[in-house]
Amino acid sequence: MQAARLALAALGLLFMQTLAALAQDEPMPSRCLAIAEALPGVTYANFTPAQATAEGEVKLTYAGHSTYIIETPAGVRIATDFSGAYGYDPLPRVVTMNKAHRTHYSDLPDPAIEYVLRGWNPEGGPAKHRVVVDDVYIRNVPTDIRRFGELERDGNSIFIFEVAGLCIGHLGHLHTRLSEAQYGSIGRLDILMVPIDGGMTLSLPTMSEIASRLHSSIVLPMHRHSTPIGEFTGMMGDEFAVEFRNSRSLSVSLANLPSRPTIIVLEGV
Repeated sequence: MQAARLALAALGLLFMQTLAALAQDEPMPSRCLAIAEALPGVTYANFTPAQATAEGEVKLTYAGHSTYIIETPAGVRIATDFSGAYGYDPLPRVVTMNKAHRTHYSDLPDPAIEYVLRGWNPEGGPAKHRVVVDDVYIRNVPTDIRRFGELERDGNSIFIFEVAGLCIGHLGHLHTRLSEAQYGSIGRLDILMVPIDGGMTLSLPTMSEIASRLHSSIVLPMHRHSTPIGEFTGMMGDEFAVEFRNSRSLSVSLANLPSRPTIIVLEGV
């Protein structure tokens, strides 16, 4: 009995320490964040920002390359990996960027864009974004990139969009494997946007391994210019269904997430 009480006390202390650490790192609570794998039966903290509780459907449109347009139930329009080449019309209210290549950022975004979220910190160190825009909460998890053969710390960000009860993640220009801490900071992702070029980002086997571990209900491939879709879907295995849509867009809600993890290939390149 004494051993059991000590074990429970230790678990309780770990739980409180984890919450305290998250509170320091995450000023706006996240419903997607993993708590601690050490806690039996507990995987995710279900704390939702009060500003981000709208119900309804989220519209996702593949604009091209690594740019997806996310449209929230409240009408917030977001463009990922924004360079100005895709997703410009109508002008998004929020854009996210990564700096590995010029096709993933713009030095001169339109001044009318209200929120320009760079996946790197121009002043050095990791970028840190915690932004609520109407019904969506946007945060980032920094990762490293390789530029000109050298490893550059914190040059990429995985952006996570929490809206309508969904957790949507964009891996950006991912160059390195994810650490356990990064997996923990990402948390649950219902929808995952993953680069499958197999060369400019991580190798296809490694990217497939990451996508499999994140185990999202919907996987949306991007960077589709150099890899046949079949190579990626084959590596993901039979656990993931595959759907080809005759549209650039799909609308998603918590209610219509597929029961089986599904790779959805939208029209576009």
